Amino acid sequence: MFDVRVRHLCILMFMGGTRVEFTNRTIVVGHYGSGKTEFALNLALRLREEGKPVTIVDLDTVNPYFRTNDIRKKLEVLGIGVIAPIYANTNLDLPALPPEIYAAFEKKEEYVIFDVGGDDEGATALGQYKSRFDEAPYEMLAVVNEKRPLTRTAEEMVESVRLIEQTSRLKVSALVNNTNLSYATQLEDVLESVDEVQRAAGMLGIPVKCAAVRRDLVQPVRREDMFALDLQLELPGGRG
Repeated sequence: MFDVRVRHLCILMFMGGTRVEFTNRTIVVGHYGSGKTEFALNLALRLREEGKPVTIVDLDTVNPYFRTNDIRKKLEVLGIGVIAPIYANTNLDLPALPPEIYAAFEKKEEYVIFDVGGDDEGATALGQYKSRFDEAPYEMLAVVNEKRPLTRTAEEMVESVRLIEQTSRLKVSALVNNTNLSYATQLEDVLESVDEVQRAAGMLGIPVKCAAVRRDLVQPVRREDMFALDLQLELPGGRG
């Protein structure tokens, strides 16, 4: 009998088969607890390690805990530009989006990553810039975590994506499988999520871009289409 774990591992290994590449304008969205900010931060760090100019735009006005701005100093030391909400990391409840965001759209030769607030409500901020995104190609990645409430099934993942699309008026290009339990994640947790995430992608008519997996868990698989994560943010109960 073919072992289910082996079958899931094969699916995970052959989702793409080539190194994952990203456009120079990438929007990262996802439900609260999906790990979207961890993914966005790791993407910025990887691109910078490759010698590419990078700016990360923090559009998360929803989540008071996981914000790119939390590690702003580290990013800037590494040469990564950070544009974050005014009053982020303060005790004020209504951070405002800075005008510098418009300048990010003029960075034609630079990689710009937009980290968007937790769900369809957070996507409202993104929708303000629809006309600017329509001016040039972009990729919008929906990060999903099968271990979180409201995205445990393919149907729930699809509903989350549709709400974000409706609110932002932008189209999701692909899913990122970021199933995790933060530091408690085991490779089996990711493997068990493969079928459900693939089913959601099929229902949406889009691909699964990659599986984002904590770096120490990537080693047994060693596939270029797996995106290795080094956890940057901490909060009891989960990742970003």
